[in-house]
This record gives sequence, structure tokens and C-alpha cells, in this order.
Amino acid sequence: MTLSLASVAVLGSRNLKIPAYDRKAVSIGVVHFGPGAFHRVHQACYLDDVLHTDPRWGVCEVSLHSTGVRDALMPQDGLYTIAILDAESSFRVIGSVKEVLVAPESPAAVLDRMVAPTTYIVSATITEKGYCLNKEGGLDFSHPDIAYDLKHPETPKTFVGFLARALRLRHDRGHEPFNVISCDNLADNGHRLRRAVLEFVRSSDPGLADWVEKEVTFPCTMVDSITPATDDALRARVKDALGVEDLWPVQREFFCQWVIENKLRGPQPDWASVGVTVTDDVAGFERAKLRLLNGAHSTLAYTGSLAGYETVSAAMGDTALATFVRRMMIENIRSGLAAPQGLDLDQYIEAVLRRFRNPTIRHLLAQIAWDGSQKLPFRILPTIMENLAAGRSIGRLCVPLAAWFHFIRRMTHAERQIMDPLAAQLSELAKRCTGAASDVSVFLSLEKVFNTDLARNVTFRAALENAYARLSAVESPAQLGEALNGIEA
Repeated sequence: MTLSLASVAVLGSRNLKIPAYDRKAVSIGVVHFGPGAFHRVHQACYLDDVLHTDPRWGVCEVSLHSTGVRDALMPQDGLYTIAILDAESSFRVIGSVKEVLVAPESPAAVLDRMVAPTTYIVSATITEKGYCLNKEGGLDFSHPDIAYDLKHPETPKTFVGFLARALRLRHDRGHEPFNVISCDNLADNGHRLRRAVLEFVRSSDPGLADWVEKEVTFPCTMVDSITPATDDALRARVKDALGVEDLWPVQREFFCQWVIENKLRGPQPDWASVGVTVTDDVAGFERAKLRLLNGAHSTLAYTGSLAGYETVSAAMGDTALATFVRRMMIENIRSGLAAPQGLDLDQYIEAVLRRFRNPTIRHLLAQIAWDGSQKLPFRILPTIMENLAAGRSIGRLCVPLAAWFHFIRRMTHAERQIMDPLAAQLSELAKRCTGAASDVSVFLSLEKVFNTDLARNVTFRAALENAYARLSAVESPAQLGEALNGIEA
């Protein structure tokens, strides 16, 4: 037996959380592009909570390419299972997905859903690639799918093209515009999407541009929850727990966060009742996440790798490393952050550290270590520059940078692949390094990462050279603990 409306009654006897509302009474109020795992453990889960008190917020999922989610979920009446991975894991059946459409097969049906007057939200988790942006952050008009949408507006291929066409149809029919909510993990995601849509509309339908600019809202958001990929082990575990087969279950950690900019118009869910934060300062939440969570993640990735650890939870099991990271977050990062209203930074730090210790989440340090040249300039360098300007210590903050240098050097000397857009440049620099403190000058010559003023700052260079020297011989947990204690002193 597979998961379905018919089998839900059976599941209720297993002490599982299942939809306790009349699913037949649920109408579609949200059209979501990108029904991947993250959306299904995050936004669709929040909306499932909403449906217990307000039936207007069922979801029509739209896949821009693949048929996989449709083929898995529709035979299950749109139902699927979330495994919540924590010290005591639990399982929950989600019922918010009412329909799954595959855009290339039925673009007209997708547009009908978007144009329906009962659709109040169009959202997306399509990754940065799906926005078809150029290097300057505007719309890439040379993208073949954008070029196609401009010539064939009635059968679009891109999310931007679908938005432009649906807004034109809503305008012509006298419907109020929907809210457009990007839920991708991009800074200023709402602003970036708004710019792309306006540039598309101005080039293809200038008469509509003023209406879109004035009436359509594109709130920024911040989303967070670690979501390991679905595998056969999860499917087997869910089948054992439910007693029925789920063709595409998903899994995440217990922690889940959604922050939405306070600019939505018209009907909307009671966000606060289900734990969503609506604020005028999404950037403040983004900054806290980027510097505290992501900055600490990178620190664990590079230092933990030097000591031979494989996962975040394993690295957090090292008392010396865990203590170092906690002190860095509290004493060196938090001191420069202004907490947005609704966020207690001390509680947030402790929540992050609990998440890192979660043994049921197998988060590989090697994966976090990818793309260091793109991540560190946002996760670590701004905090260093602010602390320098304020005359605060930067000794601990230089550790992730020094550990990254060693990581690159060791990967290169071992002839292992470096996952980074600047991999070729990094490898060439690493070949000139010997492990001595003088290697720091070699890496600081990478202008795409380090600006000239910072690279020449005497205090910064001295702290970085000290951290690099102390980490140079680290190959075991004991050596890492000794090195970190020396840096802290």
C-alpha cells in the first residue's frame, strides 16, 4: 500500500502527525515554482500548518523541467512525508500540495492557476540559476530561454517569463496582482527578482511596466533549514515508520526559519501563528545568519578538515574546536552585529551550536568547504574589517582564512580536485607555498578575494601569519587543540 488519502486513516493509529483538516475543502492560493526537497520541508510545511485554520492556502506546484515530483506525488494525492531528524526523530505527513504541474507540458494550465483571482502568492525555489541573471545582477537577455520568452510570451519557459505573462493577463482581466515571493537562498532575493521582472516587462510590454513597478510586491526573504537529500535509506525508514510506501519522502533538521519582508498586500496567511517572522529588516536576519551560522560553518569546515574530521557533528565533538567556535561567535562576531527586532542573538548562537551538534544530520565538511573564494568574502571578511576599524581583536577571525589557505595548499599538493570557481588560480598560488608563514603573502595577492587595503593592513597580516603558522603542522585533533589554544592566548 502506498501513501494516499485512503491510507491516511491507517497512519493516524501510529501516532504520526497527519493533516487534521478537511483536505477536500482546501483551495489553491499559492502557486510555487520549484517543488524540490527544500520547498517541501519548508514553505509547504508552514502552509500545511496554516491549513488547519484557513483552507485558502493549498499549493499548486510547478516544475519548470522535470516530471519526477509530479509522477511521485500525484498518485499519492499530493501527500508526502517529512522525517524530522533530531535526538528523537519524528515523521509528519504533509497535505498542502493539491496539484503538481509540469510547465513544458502544460504552460496554459500553469498560467490559468497564476491568473486565478484566488491565487494570492506566487513563490519560487529555483536556485540563482533559475533567475537568468547576468554578472551585474540584471536580466541576462542573451540567455536562450529569456530570448525565447520574449518571442513567445504565451508559452514561456522561465519563471520570469511566466510572471510577466501572468501579470499581463491579471491586469487585463482586472484582477489584483499576486505577491511574488522568492524563497531562494540569495541576499536581496526579492530586489533581484523584481529587477529581472521589470527589465523583462519593459523590453517586451512597456505599457505594463508602470503597473508592475507600482502594484506588484516582491518581498525579500530569508530561509533556513538543513535538508539532506532523499535516498533509499530514508525511503526504507519512512516505510517502516508509516507502514506504507512513500515514493518521495523528504528530511530536514528540527530547526526551521522563514523571515519575510513586511510588504505583502491583499489576503495572506496568518504567518505569525505558524512561526514565520514578518519584519522590516530581513537584511538584519540575513547578516546574522551569514556571519554567525555560515561564518562558523566555514570555520568548522577548514579547521575540522585539517584535523581529519569528516562531518560537522564530528568536528563539534572536539571540545577544543567547539569551544573555539563558540567564543569566536560570541566575542568576535556578535559584538559587531545589531540584532533586528524579533531576534535574540544569544539564543540564536546557542541554537546554531545545537544544530551543529545534531548527529542525525550528516553534513560533510568537504561540501561546506567548496567555493571558499566566493563564501569567505561575505562570511568572514566584513567582520574582520569592522573589528579592525573598531580596534577589536581579529585573532580568532583569521583562523578560518588561515585554515582555508592550508586546505588549498594540501589539496593541491595531494593532487586532489578543488571545488571552486577560482580553482586554477588557487592551485597555482598553492604550488608556490611551503607551509611557512610567508605563504600568507602569496594568498593575499588574490585580488578577487582580498582588496588591496585589507591585504596591506599590518595588523591583519600579522594576525593571519600567526594563525597560519600555528595551524601549519595540524594533522590530528590534539594538534588542532594545541594550535587553537595558542591563537586564543
